[in-house]
Amino acid sequence: MNNFSQPSHTWNQIITQLPNPHFLQTYEWGQVKAKYGWEPIYLIWDEQGKMKEERTNLSSLVFPVKAACLVLKRTILRNAFAARISILYAPKGPLLDWSNESLRKRVFDDLQSFAKRQGAIFLKIDPDIVLGRGVDLGNSNQAIPSEMKRRGWVESKEQIQFKNTVIVDLSESEESILMRMKQKTRYNIRLAEKKGVSIREGKLEDLENLYRMYAETSVRDGFVIRDENYYMTVWRSFMSQVEGQRSEPSAIPLIAEVDNEPVAAIFLFMFAGRAYYVYGMSRNAHREKMPTYLLQWEAMKVAKANGCLTYDLWGAPDVFDESDSMWGVYRFKEGLGGEVLRTLGAYDFAPNKILYKLYADIMPRVLDVMRSRGREKTRQSLD
Repeated sequence: MNNFSQPSHTWNQIITQLPNPHFLQTYEWGQVKAKYGWEPIYLIWDEQGKMKEERTNLSSLVFPVKAACLVLKRTILRNAFAARISILYAPKGPLLDWSNESLRKRVFDDLQSFAKRQGAIFLKIDPDIVLGRGVDLGNSNQAIPSEMKRRGWVESKEQIQFKNTVIVDLSESEESILMRMKQKTRYNIRLAEKKGVSIREGKLEDLENLYRMYAETSVRDGFVIRDENYYMTVWRSFMSQVEGQRSEPSAIPLIAEVDNEPVAAIFLFMFAGRAYYVYGMSRNAHREKMPTYLLQWEAMKVAKANGCLTYDLWGAPDVFDESDSMWGVYRFKEGLGGEVLRTLGAYDFAPNKILYKLYADIMPRVLDVMRSRGREKTRQSLD
């Protein structure tokens, strides 16, 4: 069991004190990325607003804090240049009270100085700053984006996370949550139960089969996934966490079965009172029995039982019409009774404008090649 002296507990306790902590800012996420070429760097701003940087000895970090940020650093071109060049990314960070103007200014100042000291081509951040609610793009709050642009930050062409998402309120009764859903969604939940779909919590021994189902889903639906080892690292890291502790992130696979045959599954992540639907997968068999609807309803009940007040359905379209590739997925999520949340998205600060332009021009082509190879590799693994 974790105790307060362990680095994971220390860092996670720090960020749960701050507004809107996210599981992509946890110690565990940093350790996952450390296995794939990224160095996690932990930044805090103390009561006086002074920034402290730590990489290993997290027990030295002080309490309480005003702001915090997990930054991932990746060194590139280390053999091509005398000086090492890096890229920096703070997934869903930094964490702070964004309405505090003086603190916001201090954090931006320190992050920009930090990026320069690290020899970074750019620092990318995508904090959950809410710009608006609902699909009406005309009611967006542009105060912070305007401030960032004045400082030299630019909206990133490479959005790592979804800018928009759908949030389900879990604070009310189960009956109220059901009644907020679309009538067709409630019908499909009852249909799944009537047709014999059952839901169980997955175990570590299920992960190999779940990856194969995820690979099948990616080939069928045309999206790119990583190799099996990556997902095994993520799933095992979060499934191994201490149950019942609000400051410790966790993940539970939920598997839908028909006659003991797995037909669909999702991974439910939970941290600091918020649940997330991160990975979803299904087979073609028994799709008419609507297992995905029952899975989402079970996920809400499990999240609520674990003290979560909101359920993040992880992604919504950039443009809310049928031209967006996520429109069909959004219609499914909309039926679950959630509210659209529109956030800042990713912004980049580039100390070296020339290198940043080169990187921005070259990387999309490199990523296209990598995605094409990834699709083929996934197909071959299924064969």
